[in-house]
Amino acid sequence: MVRNMTKETKDGYLIDFISGQEIKATPEEVEAVQVFAKQLVEDYNYPKEHIQTRPQFRVKVRPSDTKKEYPVDIAVFPDDKKQEDDVYIIVECKKKTRKDGKTQLKDYLRFSKAYLGVWFNGDERLFLRKFEKNGRIEFDEIPNIPQYKQRVEDIGKFRRKDLKPTHNLKAVFKAIRNHLAANTIGATRDEVLAQQLINLIFCKIYDERFTEPNDTVTFRAGVDEKPEDIKNRILNLFKEVKRKYKEVIDKNDVINLDAKSVAYVVGELQNYCLIEAERDVVADAFEIFIGHALKGGQGQFFTPRNVIKMMVEILDPDDEDLIIDPACGSGGFLIESLRHVWRKLDIEGEKYHWNKSNLQEEKMEVALNKIRGIDKDYFLSKVAKAYMAIIGDGKSGIFCEDSLEKPQNWGALTKTKIHLEDFSVLLTNPPFGSKIPVRGEEKLKQFELGHKWKINKKNSELEKGKLKYKEDPQTLFIERSIQLLKESGKMAIVLPEGIFGNPSDRYIWDVIRKNGNIVGIISLSHEAFQPNTHMKTSILIFEKGKLQQENIFMAIAKNVGHDKNGKTTYRINNDGSLILDEMGNKIVDDDMPQIAKNYKLFLNNQLTNQTYSGFYIKSSEIKESIFIPDYYDLDILIELDILKKEGYLLITIGDLIKDKIISIKRGNEIGSQFYGMGEIPFIRTSDIVNWEIKIDPIKGIPEEIYYQYKGKQDIKAKDILFVKDGTFLIGRTAFITSLDEKIVIQSHILKIRVNKNTEYINSYYLMYLLNLPIVKKQIRNRTFIQGTISTVGNRIKEIVLPIKKKEVENITSEINDIIHGKELLRKKMIFLINNDNL
Repeated sequence: MVRNMTKETKDGYLIDFISGQEIKATPEEVEAVQVFAKQLVEDYNYPKEHIQTRPQFRVKVRPSDTKKEYPVDIAVFPDDKKQEDDVYIIVECKKKTRKDGKTQLKDYLRFSKAYLGVWFNGDERLFLRKFEKNGRIEFDEIPNIPQYKQRVEDIGKFRRKDLKPTHNLKAVFKAIRNHLAANTIGATRDEVLAQQLINLIFCKIYDERFTEPNDTVTFRAGVDEKPEDIKNRILNLFKEVKRKYKEVIDKNDVINLDAKSVAYVVGELQNYCLIEAERDVVADAFEIFIGHALKGGQGQFFTPRNVIKMMVEILDPDDEDLIIDPACGSGGFLIESLRHVWRKLDIEGEKYHWNKSNLQEEKMEVALNKIRGIDKDYFLSKVAKAYMAIIGDGKSGIFCEDSLEKPQNWGALTKTKIHLEDFSVLLTNPPFGSKIPVRGEEKLKQFELGHKWKINKKNSELEKGKLKYKEDPQTLFIERSIQLLKESGKMAIVLPEGIFGNPSDRYIWDVIRKNGNIVGIISLSHEAFQPNTHMKTSILIFEKGKLQQENIFMAIAKNVGHDKNGKTTYRINNDGSLILDEMGNKIVDDDMPQIAKNYKLFLNNQLTNQTYSGFYIKSSEIKESIFIPDYYDLDILIELDILKKEGYLLITIGDLIKDKIISIKRGNEIGSQFYGMGEIPFIRTSDIVNWEIKIDPIKGIPEEIYYQYKGKQDIKAKDILFVKDGTFLIGRTAFITSLDEKIVIQSHILKIRVNKNTEYINSYYLMYLLNLPIVKKQIRNRTFIQGTISTVGNRIKEIVLPIKKKEVENITSEINDIIHGKELLRKKMIFLINNDNL
């Protein structure tokens, strides 16, 4: 059951998590107050009824005041009566520095009955305890605040079963990162701090795995403990980790953060159970600390956990599968695959009444012998090794190697564990980019895709040619992944979406299809990998050695659970109100789970309700190796079919060109050195707005440059300019009037000319057709990323124009009036300016 929150929120406002009141969505509220209020409820278990945000609790500014003027962002009480004298935690969320925040928090505590305080500004947080000593009020920093019904003295005294899983540790890791960067002695670089944090996370995971439910955990920080004592306990724990996993954790690894920093990190993490977290905590830590700095330059980015889970669900590995990720990074795909197989074993164990030791034995067999990973980055492969070993409680099958190197050049141990044509399941997100090309004859000649390909003019077939000098890594990873699979092996690989539609990449698909069955393609939105990269990607699902099936599954993940800034997005109604589940919780706006479900329905021939989150097309309908799901939008085909039944004539732009009714010509690039050197408008894509050219384009060029291109471009009144490149502007149009003929247009713009009027086409009516919603939809769906730029390319010829002959004359007259009305106004303006007597 889904329940709707019917309260509508005005622009610039939000619904307060605690009070339910509508309040201004200030940065302080969005990034700090609402975040910590949610943590108080979800992580610390305080009932909403014990917390006050609106109306704000207030304290005095100074002891002599009779009026309480300082508003407190969050106040916590022992019960729902919220008596002023009972307040015991106050939370201050002002955007201040740590020093100023601490000073203000102390003032709030002095002038209130509260004895615990929290300062949190969205980036950092600290916890204070107030106490009296020798008649004076004193303060000390404590590792955390107590959970609901816990005493301050009990902070850090957790039994293993008391630890709680959390939905998202990113806010905690962000606070840790900022605290360590500002306060740690001897280590400030993110890469160094990340290594230290990873070591502490491994201590925490190890402690969770090997502490009995009713025993007190070792990874803890008590309120009255000295930082040195906390650090010594953690160092002893790390010794145990290194002793048990000496094969994967270097004996020289150390935790060398100062004692206060160790105590701080332990205090921040001690409430949570990391091994039961919904997200990959190691990947989250990396993303906050060094995600972009470490990986971006190498063309690699951490795959979002929901994308990983969907891909694992789709391939659905079991304990018989041998699984590999040849670009494993910190091990996200492998960890999720292991957990997926373990869940299946749990179900099987329950079904057949296995005893605990037998079940554990089966799980360890999978962890030890069924998971393999390769990454060329030493630090990441080391982290993945340790992570897999601790989670799986055994040796790791992860190796630091270059997957694209000749296998005979791999290390001796790697060669015993990883062989080509061995694996039944492969999941990967390889590094992308022309800036990190693979070079070397020995490497490239292993791959058909390492060669140049050309079309045989006699039979139009592609033929392999000479070896290339270099190739992008993602292209070679496709073939290496296929080589690693055994017959009937399955893979899911994330690739740049350009590969799925570029005409120049047709040879890649010939190689893929020669090796097996393209099962499905899933297109991810631009937000999927943001805020780290704007790269748009798709996922290829492939089965080796099988004939191409009749139908290919496709899906478009429009909603990926977060926005371009990485913040979680939630499902809303048409009125903007939140959609809640039956428990009153917000529902993350994420298409991945439904896509995975629809894929399984497709495999079982049960996918009858085709939507953007799951549809299929016949493999015979794939045009020119275009495997972009948007290109095959069923809604457009249905809409065009309805228009045809209603009597519209459907004709493509390509047909109009073929019949010489219209002609299309692209503009030119003149060189930026001429910008601003004259008065002749050089028209760029951004200069085309609302059917016309901007009156005063920024870039003006000299007369001699204009005459150089005048004959080539031949711009005349009644021509139509059409933006063909540039993502968000593609499809914009401008109608050339007598005032616009003396211009030069950019190469990203097409000039469309009606060569001869017919009963159903003229310049005015064509302008109207190009701006119809159904035509705009087709333009969007035929816009692909080619190289580094989005373009509609020659696919403009495929655009279907719906013509209603009865309306041509009337609409032509109306468009004519609009355009010439605008032209007349411009002429009047020019006349007034040129005849100004002032």
